[in-house]
Amino acid sequence: MAASISFSTPQTHPHRISPYSNLNSLRLFSPPSNLRINRRPNPRNASLTLNIQCISQPKAEVVTKDSWNKMILESGTPVLVEFYASWCGPCRMVHRVIDELAAEYEGKLKCFVLNTDTDLQVAEDYEIKAVPVVMLFKNGEKCDSVIGTMPKDFYIAAVERVLKQ
Repeated sequence: MAASISFSTPQTHPHRISPYSNLNSLRLFSPPSNLRINRRPNPRNASLTLNIQCISQPKAEVVTKDSWNKMILESGTPVLVEFYASWCGPCRMVHRVIDELAAEYEGKLKCFVLNTDTDLQVAEDYEIKAVPVVMLFKNGEKCDSVIGTMPKDFYIAAVERVLKQ
């Protein structure tokens, strides 16, 4: 299919010259020649683009319904568990906080994450209705919880309460 383009010159008084009568004026509508799309890269002006990604290893371990009893309920160390879902945006923010807590309280507190989509039974057992939820356990008993996305201080306060018990 062919496309056609037509240009018409506006009607003006015969003694007046219209700026549109000259086809050179159509250059105003074309991209300027100094745009990068119209030029080849000049090696003298070449720039280096770096793509930097920060990748860190998660400090909190994954717990499942199969490992729940051994890792959480039978632990001699206080335990923090984040209940999350893979589709949950706020859960990603809480993940970072939990990883920081895992590093800061290493040896005093074990941190875990549980995906409520894949381990729904555990979430139902603890009546998790929304995510993220962070629960703290000591000697196999639930001691405290933080519901929703909160500042790091909220999680620290909950951890400190459990450690002092």
